[in-house]
Amino acid sequence: MPAALIVLLASLTTPHAHAATARPGKTLRIFAAASLAESFGEIVRLYERGHPGTAVQLNLAGSQQLAVQLEQGAIADVFAPADEHWMAYARDRSLVSGEVTVFAHNRLIVIVPRSNPARVGSLRDLTRRGVKLVLGAEAVPVGRYSRDVLQNLSKAKDFPSDFAARVLANVVSEEENVKSVVGKVQLGEADAGIVYRSDVTPALSRYVRVFEIPDSANVLAAYAIAVTSSSRLPEEAREFVALVFSRAGQRILERRGLLPVSRP
Repeated sequence: MPAALIVLLASLTTPHAHAATARPGKTLRIFAAASLAESFGEIVRLYERGHPGTAVQLNLAGSQQLAVQLEQGAIADVFAPADEHWMAYARDRSLVSGEVTVFAHNRLIVIVPRSNPARVGSLRDLTRRGVKLVLGAEAVPVGRYSRDVLQNLSKAKDFPSDFAARVLANVVSEEENVKSVVGKVQLGEADAGIVYRSDVTPALSRYVRVFEIPDSANVLAAYAIAVTSSSRLPEEAREFVALVFSRAGQRILERRGLLPVSRP
């Protein structure tokens, strides 16, 4: 496998932090769901251009991991999980302050490797014995959303009532963030995975095929954002949140495959 591809896959499958080039000044720390890697990476660059005295460190991981890090005293200024559950968890423990607002939505899709070794031709094929499915763990937003979708499909016309149970019987791995699900499918370590629509970037589309989930069975993932209670740069943190909601920020989110809360 080419070295460049290995590096690309590693960046997709592990939580990581983006840090701007070191320079004197302040450092704003953003804790964001892994599925926001591309969109927030671009928003961070936009923020830094407008705030030359402030560097931004972007910590990307599963929302549950980020919430626990905050609870254990990790230094952060902004928290942006992939669902309202983990934001409520943070709020109930006084880890965030001020207004908590949903800034974007997302939907789920099924991906298979481009070579499609399991010959998945439709969502119903996910029930076949031997199909290796990878999902987010139940504590991870994408994992919970995925299970909700499977239950919804079990109630849908043209799907068997035991669809969810049969699909879940094919799960071979449960991941701690959505990028790990993406990576396993991209590498061919799984025959299928359920991820966010925004995860299928132009670069990734070369390696996977997409199966759409009917709107009637899909879920609308909600991304919330708030300034942390322990922020050392509350003014800068509020400015970052404002940028996310700005026309420019919402345009970036839409371009990266998310559903903005307002048309940019």
